[in-house]
Amino acid sequence: MQAAHIRATAIPSVTGALRAVESLLLARGQRTARRNAWTSVLEDRRRARDRAEALHVLEAVAGRASRAT
Repeated sequence: MQAAHIRATAIPSVTGALRAVESLLLARGQRTARRNAWTSVLEDRRRARDRAEALHVLEAVAGRASRAT
């Protein structure tokens, strides 16, 4: 008696299928999209630093004003 060979074929998951379709559709614009996203991240970080600096200046001015009165 010979052992039966069973071949397992992987069924692609929905997530895998969506990623494949996405990569086909967005391949050309992906580099630009990533570049734009990174530029946005850097701009958000710059604005956060500016806000923190402005808050620090306002707190320093408020501290001086309260001591003067």
